[in-house]
Amino acid sequence: MRLLLQRVTQASVSVDDVVVGAIGPGLVVLVGVAGGDSQVVAETMARKCIELRIFRDEGGLTNRSLVDVGGQVLAISQFTLLADTSRGRRPSFIRAAPPELGNELYQRFASAVESLGVTVARGIFGAEMKVELVNDGPMTIWLDSEAS
Repeated sequence: MRLLLQRVTQASVSVDDVVVGAIGPGLVVLVGVAGGDSQVVAETMARKCIELRIFRDEGGLTNRSLVDVGGQVLAISQFTLLADTSRGRRPSFIRAAPPELGNELYQRFASAVESLGVTVARGIFGAEMKVELVNDGPMTIWLDSEAS
């Protein structure tokens, strides 16, 4: 599983010009599910995501977690995070999970974040989405379950 975290002051996701999810301060999390991923991986990544100390404390240092600051998550499925660009000019997505597994584990990730006390807004799996966000910092972190 690959996650791209962006610390934001606000964010929203729209499908067909209708906002389907929006948050205030927190994280936009793009979620890429690989073929070999499991529910355990999704739950482990959810915990790591919300416990990372990437928010500012009173002194301006990045010492606080999403939970510490009461932030929210906008979770958006994005199989393109699994792109292999090592050959040619056309990315291969062979490592991405099939849609059924991808949706199951994307939803499991979002539910695991919610179960840890964080409000989660979601995109719609498989839909063409437009994401708007105000990146805070900017602070962008890449998490890969194979490297965790």
